[in-house]
Amino acid sequence: MLTLDLHPIFRNNRDIELALRQTIFKAARTGETVVEIIPGKGSGQLKQRTLAFLGQKHIRKLYDRVEADPNNPGRILVHFRPVR
Repeated sequence: MLTLDLHPIFRNNRDIELALRQTIFKAARTGETVVEIIPGKGSGQLKQRTLAFLGQKHIRKLYDRVEADPNNPGRILVHFRPVR
């Protein structure tokens, strides 16, 4: 499982976008089945921004589904289709 912790870069919009893009494309390219993104709990703005990024049409076609961890609201799981 790939993990991306957004805490260290939460203040830099360009770094957030780049980190999300690199992680999602790497997972799609390498056949990873789950990516864990940690926007943290906070005000929820970073989580909403992450979900908005994942909802973009060209990004959406790279993965199967997104799941908010019911036990940890500061964690998002992105599931990819297994490569055959």
